[in-house]
Amino acid sequence: MSEMVLYVKTLPEPLYRMIRAEKVKVSETNGIISLTPIMEAKSGCPLRGLAAESSLTVDKFLALTHDEKEMGQ
Repeated sequence: MSEMVLYVKTLPEPLYRMIRAEKVKVSETNGIISLTPIMEAKSGCPLRGLAAESSLTVDKFLALTHDEKEMGQ
């Protein structure tokens, strides 16, 4: 079995139109060639979107955790 990753734009035009991903994994097993779309995440960090609309900064977060530690003592 061999595998490689290709950009879809390098494929012939009829295949290029059928695949909605930017890259495909090409694999060969027992003479059968398979193209598997590789769907990549939109954001580099999946947690980044959780606080996208938040006004909490790193400095505010550190101050809050420091205050919580002082209250716990």
